[in-house]
Amino acid sequence: MATLSIKDVRKSYGSVQVLHGVDIELEDGGFLVLLGPSGCGKSTLLNMIAGLDDTSGGDILIGGRSVVDLAPKDRNIAMVFQSYALYPTMSVERNIGFGLEMRGVDADQRKRAVDDAARLLQISHLLDRRPANLSGGQRQRVAMGRAIVRDPELFLFDEPLSNLDAKLRVEMRTEIKRLHERLGTSIVYVTHDQIEAMTLATKVAVMKGGHIQQFADPRTIYERPANVFVASFIGSPAMNFLPGRLVSDANGVRFAAGGVSVALQASKQPVDSERPVVLGIRPEELKVVGRDEASVEGVIDVVEPTGPETMVTVQVGEQSIVARLPPRFAGRRNESIFLAVDPASVNLFNPGSEQRIDI
Repeated sequence: MATLSIKDVRKSYGSVQVLHGVDIELEDGGFLVLLGPSGCGKSTLLNMIAGLDDTSGGDILIGGRSVVDLAPKDRNIAMVFQSYALYPTMSVERNIGFGLEMRGVDADQRKRAVDDAARLLQISHLLDRRPANLSGGQRQRVAMGRAIVRDPELFLFDEPLSNLDAKLRVEMRTEIKRLHERLGTSIVYVTHDQIEAMTLATKVAVMKGGHIQQFADPRTIYERPANVFVASFIGSPAMNFLPGRLVSDANGVRFAAGGVSVALQASKQPVDSERPVVLGIRPEELKVVGRDEASVEGVIDVVEPTGPETMVTVQVGEQSIVARLPPRFAGRRNESIFLAVDPASVNLFNPGSEQRIDI
């Protein structure tokens, strides 16, 4: 196991700057997910950790040792690729052990390592097969086995589940989490899937345009997003955003906009009255109530039953918001609806900078 320190790492291709001074600290045995949309720089950063790409500045330390000048083979890492990258003419057993074979590990030791990895990944019965005779999930397990036998200080995963169907993605996600808990080895994992990030990570680095937008544990990122981008990227359906203003009166501070009034604090601590803000409400925080209890009043636009829940799009003035409601919700289009929200669950953002604000 090893710590990972990324210190002011930058990357440029000519005049185009791809990474802008990235700083990340991963604890020993931690699970770091680099999360963001295509083109945000997450795969570039992973390749720099692996030694497949050079840095333009800054330092990368694995286990306290700088690796920026080391070849990939000298960094004591193992990488699992999106494409599996298996040798089609070799058996599963030899695919898993081939790296050890190239390093001169004797046959008995190699056999023990391959058997242990296969047993851990539940593919012992597949060792005599060729990759062409395996499913996508089985191929990914073989690729993981090849990484495990190296006993590295750091595992690197480059969108390993993106080629799998939805059911297999869920199964393999569980396998990767179980693998991390058993081995305790530090992992860096690249994905654009926020569900993978939330379920797997001990720390998430949300990236956009080569910058770290927020670096924290999954719960903090979900409940206290640093800005509008993070708030909208995490969560499905995405957070609702309503422009409005803060109003301070004898009852305290509240958010006000057409059809929306949310009490934020009961104290009389002074705030900038009439200050423009953006209110963020997650769909799952909205509950159907009576008119007298409502924070939000609107008209139902679309009702989408999904089985375990019902997604309801509500027109609030000129804005549309989405509420995640119980599966047996019986409302219909064009009916009035009254929703309450717990003030502790809302987020406020500056409409100019889009950064989180607290009152």
